[in-house]
Amino acid sequence: MNSSQAQALRSKWHKTQLLLQHGSIKPFVPETRKYSKITVKSMLEKYGMVYVKPDRGTFGKGVMKIEQEAGQRFAYQYEEKRLEFKQLDALITSLSKHMGKKSYLIQKGIHLLRHQNRYFDIRVMVQRNAKGTWESTGIIGRLGHPRKIVTNYHSGGKPMALEQLLKSHLSQSKQAELVKKLNELGITIATQLQKTYPNFRQIGVDIGLDHRFIPWIIEVNTKPDPYIFNQLTDKSMYRKVISYWRLANEKKKVIVPSKDKKNNDKNKDKNANKVDHTNKETKSNKETKSKKETKSKKETKSKKG
Repeated sequence: MNSSQAQALRSKWHKTQLLLQHGSIKPFVPETRKYSKITVKSMLEKYGMVYVKPDRGTFGKGVMKIEQEAGQRFAYQYEEKRLEFKQLDALITSLSKHMGKKSYLIQKGIHLLRHQNRYFDIRVMVQRNAKGTWESTGIIGRLGHPRKIVTNYHSGGKPMALEQLLKSHLSQSKQAELVKKLNELGITIATQLQKTYPNFRQIGVDIGLDHRFIPWIIEVNTKPDPYIFNQLTDKSMYRKVISYWRLANEKKKVIVPSKDKKNNDKNKDKNANKVDHTNKETKSNKETKSKKETKSKKETKSKKG
């Protein structure tokens, strides 16, 4: 994968557009649009709650939640701060201070399920095996920080066994059905992205469940952290994830040679051409010298005769 492809794959907007092209994935993609004052107003009127997030970013950094409250009041939360406004324009002005010149997206807000009054979502790990076939290798719950709107481990979230988070919401049989559905969705997503980017070997799909247990694709991470699975008591899932993760890195070294290696190869070719050219010149000079010596001997012999 070249640098321009890697840049495109880091773009949440670009990945969203690729997912929307697949009929069975599209229903699970929350409406996502590029940020502007107009889209904030229209989507807030439509959904009552939306998320604003950087187009390129990791660990939940820069994510903000906007809500329209009763009595035409507005509020947004950034990290642990919540600010309220009487007018939406005032909120947008305040919001823009956090955004700078970066490109942002606005996404339909999902009212996530809770565990002990804290939001949680789900990470589905999908990786290629040694044969290159996609497998769902791990699934884990991420319990959000009690005062934050994101669930990322690096932002204070807590990785937990999914059954522990779901046991108050679903029976064991329903949980098994849900996990099967999420694993299949993860593999479908990986296969869809592979059509455009054939060389990547793993993704982490972040999925939020609403109160009807509909899975919503919050984000697709193409550089997922395998170590969150080490937080589980049962290490079997972690062992599989990390072994596939190492395999992906080994394959990456083979498939995508570094720029230094490419330059070295080019230099080798140039040097080889130089040596070949020099050898040809040397051979030609020797042949010319030999012909001259032969001619000189003949002339000498003729004079003696």
